[in-house]
Amino acid sequence: MAEAMELQVGTRTVRISNPDRVYFPARGETKLDLARYYMSVGDGIVRALRDRPCMMHRFPSGVAEGARDAGKVHQKRVPSGAPPWLETVRVNFPRYGRHADELCVTELGSVVWAVQMSTVEFHPWNSRRFDTERPDEWRIDLDPMPRCPFDTVRRVAGVVREVLGELGAVGWPKTSGGHGLHVYVRIEPRWGFADVRRAAQAFAREIEHRAPDDVTTVWWRKDRDPSKLFVDYNQNARDHTIASAYSVRGVPEATVSTPVTWDEIDNVDPRAFTIATVPARFAELGDLHRGIDEAAYSLDTLLSWADRDGLD
Repeated sequence: MAEAMELQVGTRTVRISNPDRVYFPARGETKLDLARYYMSVGDGIVRALRDRPCMMHRFPSGVAEGARDAGKVHQKRVPSGAPPWLETVRVNFPRYGRHADELCVTELGSVVWAVQMSTVEFHPWNSRRFDTERPDEWRIDLDPMPRCPFDTVRRVAGVVREVLGELGAVGWPKTSGGHGLHVYVRIEPRWGFADVRRAAQAFAREIEHRAPDDVTTVWWRKDRDPSKLFVDYNQNARDHTIASAYSVRGVPEATVSTPVTWDEIDNVDPRAFTIATVPARFAELGDLHRGIDEAAYSLDTLLSWADRDGLD
């Protein structure tokens, strides 16, 4: 292994040990390649994570070839020995009588420090440190079942865009880094997780109503039609997280959850977005989610739908 090296990240100096350790076996990208990728999309990844409790998905030995999630560590708590400038936010887990001081990104140095700690994926909460119990982000997860082609995802995304337009909400799409799509909507931080989940479920039911041949909202995976797309409203439940915009995914190909425009979706190939290709796209287009904080949507209409449908 090569000797440790230092990266200058803004005003921070971050030490990277084992920089030549291969993290992504499909093309041989290393830990240093991962750090440099995140530096290349700095504004985007910081915007996606800023002020949110963030779970780190760590791969201390790199991503295993052919064994999904092998060697992955889900880490909530920032370990002792973190640099004094690293910021955290405390979140409580009343059911277990515990709490965790989770990573709270406010600058790019925090992201690169997490890479030094072998973090590949960043999974932020949909609430912020100012009030962790009131989300400001509604997440629409278009999750295709095993026999659901991406053309179905594209069609359903069109329905999602249509319904959001009718609601007067602005949706910000991105690839999941896998086989699906995510759409984020900024919301007023007036409701708790239970109400945000109810609103998301009501929206999912509306999408299912409009596209019954393509969409399912059946809760139990074993009961779902494997050829359909599941609109996963439960991603809005408390302490449920999904990979952020610009997060690399823990797969051998080093795919990236990448913001896209609505008009791109008809032709987009999610597999084309990797740590090798996204930096040039970012340099050309900038952060396609840069306007996401400009307007927040009220959930009143969706909650009235939830009441109408008798959703708990």
